[in-house]
Amino acid sequence: MVRLADLPEWDRKNKLDKIKELGGFDGRPWVQPPPLAQCRVAIVTTAGVHRKTDRPFGPSATDYRIIPGDTKASELVMSHQSVNFDRTGFQEDYNVAFPIDRLNELAQRKVIGSVADLHYSFMGATQIRQLEAKAREMAALLKGDHVDAVLLTPI
Repeated sequence: MVRLADLPEWDRKNKLDKIKELGGFDGRPWVQPPPLAQCRVAIVTTAGVHRKTDRPFGPSATDYRIIPGDTKASELVMSHQSVNFDRTGFQEDYNVAFPIDRLNELAQRKVIGSVADLHYSFMGATQIRQLEAKAREMAALLKGDHVDAVLLTPI
């Protein structure tokens, strides 16, 4: 992943300006979850990860892909569209962007209650507000799966 300090000034400014679009959020959770040891947890990533059989993400994609929790590493690909994105870490260990093995380990150790059956991936190189409709749709799916918490892996 590229560091802000390594980007040209115009690109650094563009990325920092995106943060301003997030106004209105404070640090408080919207709901009080159960204790972590009882939480059902799903992964939501913006790494553009999906199964090889899924449609790749296109430029400025605003939709998401569903990744079943039993998907093998060899079935995962990344079609993230940013030229600033270094895929090396993901190619060496997909858990960098999609930490399903670590989540399963936490469930086995009873640190978390359970791992959701389904996880979700967006392509993060897009305008944040354009993701809102699909994010709300995905939130309903998470709620229907009785997910209490999500592990966000912003890329």
